[in-house]
Amino acid sequence: MKHSKSIMPARKCFKILVILVLLLSGFHQVAYGQEHPPRPISVTVSVIQNLNFGTFCHGNSGGTVIINPDGSRSSTGDVILLPGTFSTGLYSVCGNAGTMITILNGPDAALTGSGGGTLILKIGDYDPPIPFILTSPTIQVRIGGTLMVGDPLLNPPGNYSGFFNVTFFQE
Repeated sequence: MKHSKSIMPARKCFKILVILVLLLSGFHQVAYGQEHPPRPISVTVSVIQNLNFGTFCHGNSGGTVIINPDGSRSSTGDVILLPGTFSTGLYSVCGNAGTMITILNGPDAALTGSGGGTLILKIGDYDPPIPFILTSPTIQVRIGGTLMVGDPLLNPPGNYSGFFNVTFFQE
């Protein structure tokens, strides 16, 4: 009786080996949950419009003037809002789409009056709310604030001005 063994030709074994090596080593891809932003990350911020509380008057007890990020204005205490121009702070933020931005408020700011006196400015909310992601290369950010108004002896009539700090962080 003859036994016949089935032996693959060497050529066929070589082809199968090559296919296995290609399958095991050359056809894989790395998947990421989030695309990395282009490098280097570059974000620029420009002032388009200053925060402006407009014209108002106050009685003996004072109060606050509030500018909301949506552009509305309100007051508390015995502060009376007068007609005129008022506005949110408006900033243009430019950078790579997909970059996350956070804003850090500086300390409350002292605004000095032309007739003496000091008003305190507390930075308010933002639109869009922070943190936010740049969905296009340029977006506008609106900043509101609250102005603390004291009695007329401490805060006499006049024009008040000053500076406040906000820091835009890119992540």
